[in-house]
Order: sequence, then C-alpha cells, then structure tokens
Amino acid sequence: MKIVIVDYKAGNVQSVLFALERLGAQATVTANAEEIESADKVIFPGVGEASSAMRALKVNNLDQLLPTLTQPFLGVCLGMQLLCEHSEEGDTQMLGIIPVKVKKFEAAIKVPHMGWNNLHHLKSNLFAGIKEDEFAYFVHSFYAPVTEHTIAQSSYPEPFSAALQYKNFYAVQFHTEKSGPAGAHILQNFLNL
Repeated sequence: MKIVIVDYKAGNVQSVLFALERLGAQATVTANAEEIESADKVIFPGVGEASSAMRALKVNNLDQLLPTLTQPFLGVCLGMQLLCEHSEEGDTQMLGIIPVKVKKFEAAIKVPHMGWNNLHHLKSNLFAGIKEDEFAYFVHSFYAPVTEHTIAQSSYPEPFSAALQYKNFYAVQFHTEKSGPAGAHILQNFLNL
C-alpha cells in the first residue's frame, strides 16, 4: 500500500510518521502531484493558522489538486478545517471540499480547546471498534459545527464536529497520532478502508 502524507510545511508530519510506523506502515512525505495522485491513501495533517496554510498549499497548486482526489483521504486537525469551505480564522476561503464553515469558539470560552475529550455519536467505518465516549486529544481554537457530514461529535461546551466525512474525504479535529490506542485504532481503520 502506498501512503502519502501531504507536505505543505504546516503539518505535524513527524508524529504522524511515527504513528504509522507503530502500525507497521511506511509513508512518503511529499508535495509532488504525481506522488499524491498515485497514492492508495492520502493523509493531510496540519497545525498552525488557516490563511498561511492555504497560501502554502497554493505554492504547489495543491489547492487545485486535493479536491480532485478519489482515494481515501484523511485530514487531521487543521487538515480537517482546510477541507471545509471557509474559516473565520483570518476570514479564509478553504479548499471547499466539505460543505461546512469553520467558526471560532465563543469569546467566553478559554481557547485553545486543549486536552482529552470524549467522542460520541460515532458513525462511519473510520470508528469501527471504537466505543462510544472514547477519549481523543484535541488542540484547536476553531471548530466545525455539527452538520449532516458529522461522523463524530465532541463538546466544548457545545457540541461540535470531532470528525467529518464527505465522499472519500474523512477528517478528524483531534490528533490521531496523539490519542493513544484509540487514535492508533482509528488510523488503522483508515488504512483498512
């Protein structure tokens, strides 16, 4: 299986590589369009700020390429938000793959939302074998609201999308690579899709 991690200088790439290695999988880190297109699975991690991440994607025309992919694709953290239409972070137009608008947590809430939180209302094969209320590790100041594309929820304190799915695009707000055995299981489920 050929696994590619999209390299746009905004990803938590090393942690994801180590998480895959623990599962016995190897991945290539690249921004090369042909490499990405030929992959069996594509992982799109992200940390940082939305507008600068979008600028970095545009440098290699990845903003044009990624929406055309048809293989299983996993966005992680900022990588999930970039798959959406728009973010209130810097009033940024995103990739527009998942029809959801990313919002900022209310001013009264301490941000970033950081630490372990429960996952519930689990749907999709991505969560096969994961029990309701399992914990995952989050670090984010912006969120995707709950919509028809939500496949897992968490709360801070209001419900938000802990995971989204649209066609072959799967996305998780939490860090799979930092979420212990449950995160490893979810990553393995993605590789099994």
